[in-house]
Amino acid sequence: MATTPVMEADPAGISHAVAALRDGHLVVLPTETVYGLGADATNDSAVARIFAVKGRPTDHPLIVHVAGVHDLDTWAVNVQSYVEKLAHRFWPGPLTLVVQRRTAIGSVAAGGAPTIALRCPEHPVARAVIDALGCGVAAPSANLFGRVSPTSAEHVLSELGDALSEGDLILDGGECAIGVESTIVDCTGDIPVVVRPGGVTEAQIAEVVGSVARPINDLDLAVRAPGTLAAHYAPAARVLLAEPLEADAVIAAAPPGDVGLLCLVSFVPTADRLVHRLVAPSTVEEYAQDLYAALRRADDLQLAAVVAVLPPAEGIGVAVRDRLSRAAVGTASPNVG
Repeated sequence: MATTPVMEADPAGISHAVAALRDGHLVVLPTETVYGLGADATNDSAVARIFAVKGRPTDHPLIVHVAGVHDLDTWAVNVQSYVEKLAHRFWPGPLTLVVQRRTAIGSVAAGGAPTIALRCPEHPVARAVIDALGCGVAAPSANLFGRVSPTSAEHVLSELGDALSEGDLILDGGECAIGVESTIVDCTGDIPVVVRPGGVTEAQIAEVVGSVARPINDLDLAVRAPGTLAAHYAPAARVLLAEPLEADAVIAAAPPGDVGLLCLVSFVPTADRLVHRLVAPSTVEEYAQDLYAALRRADDLQLAAVVAVLPPAEGIGVAVRDRLSRAAVGTASPNVG
């Protein structure tokens, strides 16, 4: 099978991408969060191919990427008054809003749910494609379902290159600036509920709307939303979580074989065991940017386990902890993916 072409995200590449989407093909797009596997969100057969390529359950909703606040009227009904406030404040950007869906549009992208997840991306390439296409682009992360999200075109090519078909393409827009997926907010009730942390924090949302709620656990979610399964974002290596004070003990107790280490540069292991330091970020923001590339590097090195020293639970550190927690559940289960 021929490898899917990778094109530079220049005007010519963007034009090719738009033409491919109009013809019902899939296009991998860079965003500020992670790379997305995109299809014309109004083309149900094209959107169905996203689920097939990823091996994603068809009832697990996708995010539809839109051009701006004006697209709420196209996709949503009975919109809560605070939704436009959030969209005006954080779009374009890493915030996904789950709203009641117009019944005539987006059923496949929504996984059959009565709601739809909408986001306006900030990345100039994604925005240029959406603007030129003239409609929304359904795009989950461009990786096999349950596995590590891609933050570069190279990641996508290595994992999905042979799974895509003739006419599909990958736009290379460089490495993603944020590195973890968007914050998802359930906007179907009187009070917004943060169902997945990301690049927009709960505190930032509260500044706009006042009250914000969070479910006690994923079983309490009132809506189906992307990326909220307990087991997700998982490499092949076993992911072991540790707070800084317990990290040496976790390293020492890790399974036999080579062990990788994810942590801020300020953490210096003292355990009497050789570890592969996969990343050494100096800030939590850098930790987020490097997270998925580091997990992929662990698999390239065929490590038995990765000890992830958790960053502080503040700012985007909340999102990093969330993704690592789901990765740890995923690597503990032989059936994930």
